Amino acid sequence: MGEKTEKNLAMAFAAESKASARNAVFALKADQEGFPQIARLFRAVAEAEAVHARRFLRLMRGTIGSTEENLETAFRKEIRANVEEYPPLIREASEEKMDIVQKAFGETRDVEIRHAELYNNAMKDLLADRLTAYFVCQVCGYVAEDAAPQRCPVCGAVREKFKPID
Repeated sequence: MGEKTEKNLAMAFAAESKASARNAVFALKADQEGFPQIARLFRAVAEAEAVHARRFLRLMRGTIGSTEENLETAFRKEIRANVEEYPPLIREASEEKMDIVQKAFGETRDVEIRHAELYNNAMKDLLADRLTAYFVCQVCGYVAEDAAPQRCPVCGAVREKFKPID
């Protein structure tokens, strides 16, 4: 595959991923404002954009490996986000007195640590064939194992804000 095509796939993947997330949030807002049909449309388009993103990701060379390689890649990316990417974002938000953004970046950084722990544990347990239930905090993204906590250890959200993942 040519260098330009590889770069274009990465760009298309990023754009479609963002469009999917954006439309999913637009759907939540439409629901809040009492527009269920518009919300349904936004959810449908969000799913379509996610289909596009997954397609482009699968076409990118070297992006998807074996499960063991994917766990290692995911682990490294979480560590990099925690150590390299979020600290300057937090600092700049602080410098600009954007407390709510600083808090969001800080909580996300903290959750990235948890994601790295989960991936590290999964790498250790790869052959154990253990099934674990996961619950994701819908406020900050914290992932709990086995049961949702009474309160999120990162943002303090109540148990009801955790979504079970199949």
